[in-house]
Amino acid sequence: MLPNSLSTLPLWPHGVRPKLYSFRRCPYAMRARLALWASGLEFDKQEVDLKQKPPELWDANPVGTVPVIVWVENGSPVVIAQSFEIMICALRARDPLSWLPQHQESWTTALEIITANDVSFKKHLDRYKYPNRHPETSSLKEREAGSVFLQSYEKVLENQDFLSGDHFGMLDAALAPFVRQFAKTDLLWFNSQGWPKLICWLQAFEKSDAFTFIMQKS
Repeated sequence: MLPNSLSTLPLWPHGVRPKLYSFRRCPYAMRARLALWASGLEFDKQEVDLKQKPPELWDANPVGTVPVIVWVENGSPVVIAQSFEIMICALRARDPLSWLPQHQESWTTALEIITANDVSFKKHLDRYKYPNRHPETSSLKEREAGSVFLQSYEKVLENQDFLSGDHFGMLDAALAPFVRQFAKTDLLWFNSQGWPKLICWLQAFEKSDAFTFIMQKS
C-alpha cells in the first residue's frame, strides 16, 4: 500500500506510450530508467543534450531538468518531473519483480533513506566530485561526510543481501546510481575502504541486466 504522500500521483496511462526525457549519466535519470526497466512498461525515450535542450522539454518542465516523463490524457499533458515519482508511477502500474516495499515500516525506512540521499548525500557528492565548482569547501571534507552514508549502507548489507531486503528493489535502484557516481570519483580509494559488502553490492549492480539496459546509448 502506497503512503498517502504518493497515492495522488498520476496513474500510468492505458493505450499511450509516455515519452521520457533523459540523460544517460544523470543518476536521477538512471533511477527512473531502472524502475521503467523493472516494470516492463512501454515508453519512448529521448536522450537530451544538456547544452541544447529541446523546446518541448522546457515546455514540459520549465526548470529544464531531467528526467521528465510526459503523456497526453483527455487532451491535456500529464507531466512527472521528479525521478522518484516516475519510479513510483511505473512500479505502481506494474511491479513484476516486487520492487515496491511490502510493509508500511519498510516504506517509512525507504523514504527516509531516499530523502537523505537526495537532500544531503547528493550535496556532499557534488562538492566531492566537482571541487572547482565549490571552492568554499574541501573535497576531502565532503568525501568524509559522504562516507558516513556509505558506512550506514555497509552496516545494513552486513545483515541482508540488499538494501531493500532479500532481493534488489526500489531502495537499491534509487540509491545505486548515486553510490556509483561517488565511487567512480576515486575508484581506487573507494575500493580500499572497509566496505566489502557495499563494494560487492555495487559491482553486482554494474553487472546486472538492469544496468546494461539503462546504459545503452540511444
